[in-house]
Amino acid sequence: MHKRSSVAELAMILREEFNRYSSGEKLPSSRALVEHHRVSPVTVSRALARLTAEGLVVTRPGSGAFRAEPRPEAAALGDTSWQEVALSADASADAVPRTVDASGVLVTLAAPPPGVIEFNGGYLHPSLQPERAMAAALARAGRRPGAWGRPPSEGLPELRAWFAQGIGPAVAAADVLITAGGQSALTTALRALAPPGAPVLVESPTYPGMLAIARAAGLRPVPVPLDADGVRPGLLADAFRATGARVFVCQPLFQNPTGAVLSPARRPEVLRIAREAGAFVIEDDFARRLVHAGADAPPAPLAADDRDGVVVHVGSLTKVASPSLRVGVLAARGPVLERLRAIHVVDNFFVPRPLQEAALELVGSPAWGRHLRTVAAELGARRDILAADLRRRLPELALPYIPSGGYHLWLRLPDGADEALLVAAALRAGVAVAPGRPYFSAEPPAGRLRLSFAGVAGAPEIAEGVRRLRTAADEVLGRG
Repeated sequence: MHKRSSVAELAMILREEFNRYSSGEKLPSSRALVEHHRVSPVTVSRALARLTAEGLVVTRPGSGAFRAEPRPEAAALGDTSWQEVALSADASADAVPRTVDASGVLVTLAAPPPGVIEFNGGYLHPSLQPERAMAAALARAGRRPGAWGRPPSEGLPELRAWFAQGIGPAVAAADVLITAGGQSALTTALRALAPPGAPVLVESPTYPGMLAIARAAGLRPVPVPLDADGVRPGLLADAFRATGARVFVCQPLFQNPTGAVLSPARRPEVLRIAREAGAFVIEDDFARRLVHAGADAPPAPLAADDRDGVVVHVGSLTKVASPSLRVGVLAARGPVLERLRAIHVVDNFFVPRPLQEAALELVGSPAWGRHLRTVAAELGARRDILAADLRRRLPELALPYIPSGGYHLWLRLPDGADEALLVAAALRAGVAVAPGRPYFSAEPPAGRLRLSFAGVAGAPEIAEGVRRLRTAADEVLGRG
C-alpha cells in the first residue's frame, strides 16, 4: 500500500469486513492484521484508531479490539435555519459581508483519493521532509529544562534572533514575533492593519489563502496586476490613489502562483509608493528557503531595505520542512509592532514551547544545511522534468516563465478553454491539479492551472501525471 493512503485504505477494507462480526465480537489481533494485509504495525494501529473515533471499534487494554455495539438512534435534530439570518445580518447597511470561502485553500490541503497523483499540493512530499532530523530535534527539545513550561508570548529569544538574522540587519530580535505558521501571521497582520470594510491591495493573481483571510475579515481585496518582474509600480500607485487603501500584500520572492521575483529596479519603487500613500506593505516571504540548486542567490527581503517601518514581514519554516512544523514569524518596527503583538497574544497566547524548542534544535543542527541542499537540488530537478514533459506532451498549455525557486508552475490554457472542465477531467484521469480561478480576486483574464512538483514522489510520478493530464486535455481541448 502507498505510504500516504495505506491507513485510509486499510480502514476502508476493515469497514467492509465488519459485516462478518457481531456486535461485541473480538476482531483479529493487530499481528494478524499486519500479516494478512501486509502493512506495518503503525498502519494497523492508526487504522483502528480511526475506526474507534468513528464509533465502529472499541479497544480494551490487554484484551484487543472488538466490534462496537450499535449506536443508539440519534434524537431528531432541531431547525437551524435561523442561523442564515444571524450570520448574514450586518451591523450597518454599508458593511462588507464576511464571506468565508476556504475552497482555494482546501485544494492544497485535502488529500485526493488513493492512486491520484498530487499536482495540487502545497507542501513537500514526505520523502523530501527531514523527518528523522525533526524527530531527533523534537526528542532533544522535549528533554530541555523548562521545555514544557510557558514561553514568552513573543517567542523564545533565541528563535527570534535566528529569524531576525535571516531577514537582515535592519531587523532586530526585538522586532520579531513567533507565530503558529505563516497563515496565522498573515491573519494577524491583516487584522492589525485594516479595519472591516477597508480595501486591501493584492497582487493579481495571488495566494488564495490570503484572499480567504481578507474576505473573512470583511476586507475588500483589490487586484494589482503583475508580470515576470513582479507587481507593476505604476498600477500600484494608481490603485492606492483610486481606493485610499493603506495595505498592500505581496510575495516579492517566487510569487505564488506565478513564480515571479520582484526586480531590483521595482523594489525601491514599491517601498516609495507605499510610503507616499501612508500605507503598509505586508511581505509574505514564504519561499525564502526554496531556492533551486544552481540559481543565483535570492534578493534580500524587502524588510532589509526598509528604513521607515513600511514593511511588515511574514515568514515560516513550514514550506521547507513539514506542514506540521507550524512555526512562523512576524517582523515590524514602530508602533505597529505593539498592535501586532496585542492581537497575536489575544488570539493565541503563545506558540507551544516544545514546538519552538524543536525548531531551534532543527535549524541549529548539521542536518538542517544538508536538508536545504537536498531540497534545492530536488526541486530544481523536478521543475526541469515537469517543464520538459509539459512542453513535449502538452504544447497547447503555455508556460512562459520558469521560476528559479518555489515549487510550482503556472500554465495558461488556450483561449476559450473551460478551466473547470479540464480540472474535473484531470481528476477522472487520476491527476489532481489546482484551478487558476481561486488565485484571482476579480475576473481572471484567461484560464489557468497551477501544477506543483513538490508534492509528488519523483520523476516517474511526474511523467505519469503529465500523461494523465494529456488524457484529460484530449477529452476537453482535443489533441494539441
